[in-house]
Amino acid sequence: MRLPVNRSLFIPFIVAGDPSADLTVDLALALQDAGADVLELGVPYSDPLADGPTIQRAAARALAGQMTLPKAIQLVADMRKKGVKIPIIIFTYYNPVLQLGEESFFALAQENGADGVLIPDLPFEESGPLLELSERFGLPLISLVAPTSKQRIEQIASAAQGFLYCVSSLGVTGVRETLPESLGHFLGEVKRHSRVPVVVGFGISTPEQVAMLKDACDGVVVGSALVQKIEQLLERLQTSEEKNAAIAEFASYARSLAAPLREPCSSR
Repeated sequence: MRLPVNRSLFIPFIVAGDPSADLTVDLALALQDAGADVLELGVPYSDPLADGPTIQRAAARALAGQMTLPKAIQLVADMRKKGVKIPIIIFTYYNPVLQLGEESFFALAQENGADGVLIPDLPFEESGPLLELSERFGLPLISLVAPTSKQRIEQIASAAQGFLYCVSSLGVTGVRETLPESLGHFLGEVKRHSRVPVVVGFGISTPEQVAMLKDACDGVVVGSALVQKIEQLLERLQTSEEKNAAIAEFASYARSLAAPLREPCSSR
């Protein structure tokens, strides 16, 4: 997976199939135009343990539209045909992978042009078999690391592939008004041990929060805030007369979140 060098990464997250498969492709293109460096494509799941209410509602809408893991992966190929060139990470829970078959999952992801895989409910200690498959198919298995023990942080960081996703705080995803005071120390500890870019997500939802974090890490993941914006634009996105204007508004919002990362960093 090729990542931009010498700049902070803007990594947005959207749910495949929310509000439809075709609109997911349109939104991915809008995010690329807005400055996204990597796209996390979430696969809807009926029991999303790591996700808060906003993404749960998006997953429910996508599942109601008959979105599945294979269909979500095939959306990557559709995105490539329409001009999405940035790396795309498949974000899925482990149970759908197990049902599809682990090797089939990686083969399908590779075949459709994905660049990596992220499975939030797969413990690092149990990831060995999937790490072997990720290496065989050339798709990094992205690790998550939370503010737990220093020993575990070191273990996960030293083995990370692609980039390392730091969870800003314990709990589920969702828009947060404030971020933990200890977050800077946690990110510094992770960066001491990581050989790959260190990004942070869970709760980052405003340009001010992005600006506050940009010197402490190599990029940010924004999910719930963007999914919430999609929810606010839902009716307009599904109306042919207003769809283009709604997509443009979504892109403008995403651009405002990415903007602080494009300003000079004081310590980079």
